[in-house]
Amino acid sequence: MHLDRLITILELIAMAGRGLSAVEVQKATGLPRPTCYRLLQTLAENRLIDDPGGSSRYVIGERLIGIALLGQSDIDVRRVCAPVLREAALNLEDSVFLARLRSTDVEIIHVETPSNSTHGFIHPGFGVRPMHACSCSKAIAAFAKQSFQENILSGMLNPYTPHTKTTRAALEAEFAAIVQQGYAECHEEIDIGVSSVAAPVFVGATGTTFSVGAVGPVRRFTKQYRKRLGEDLIAISAKLGAAIQLCAVSQDRIADMPRPTEPQQKAKQLPNHH
Repeated sequence: MHLDRLITILELIAMAGRGLSAVEVQKATGLPRPTCYRLLQTLAENRLIDDPGGSSRYVIGERLIGIALLGQSDIDVRRVCAPVLREAALNLEDSVFLARLRSTDVEIIHVETPSNSTHGFIHPGFGVRPMHACSCSKAIAAFAKQSFQENILSGMLNPYTPHTKTTRAALEAEFAAIVQQGYAECHEEIDIGVSSVAAPVFVGATGTTFSVGAVGPVRRFTKQYRKRLGEDLIAISAKLGAAIQLCAVSQDRIADMPRPTEPQQKAKQLPNHH
């Protein structure tokens, strides 16, 4: 019963489309005032709802948004990101890819290749990438929690090429540089002759579990070009972050959703104050 009431309040706030006061929540749910206030406090303490600006009007919390984002399937993410990635591949004339954090690994889940390339391109392939060597992995790791980074730094740092960073000090310094410049590089660290650049994708305030990158031959990926590419990818990542956050529920899922309960119906009827 306690959980049902918490869920009812979360559904109410989510469907309102604006911040709701404790009084509005109490009236819409019909819960006793002390019970309603206690449940709101519990949700707020666990960051499932937020009170932005201290206005005493509750909205869905970043933690809950983060949980929902983690539950998004690759199919949904690829669907909303593909147009942005396709345009980027066309403009950059390089292969552009999207990577996603999987617990302790980073995996490339989508690739768009340029249809107008006059100089050829490199396909990065799909699947897991080394956390200490690939630009898409380092772009995520550099902005991760210290405990996450520690697992990488204390693990096996395999030398794929003579250019791979295999010491703790070198990788720590690189993480710091990535945070400062906003993008990561992999210059022949996995394959000789291949270079890539990647930027983290921030989704709201929930951290970064995605990155976007471009890959190509070292003869074109000069230091100057990698810098310019990094700046372009930062702008592209902002578009991707917005697309992922606003990822719509597909129509077939909407059809399967349960009908709103009475409190939810009341929430829809709440006046929209601005």
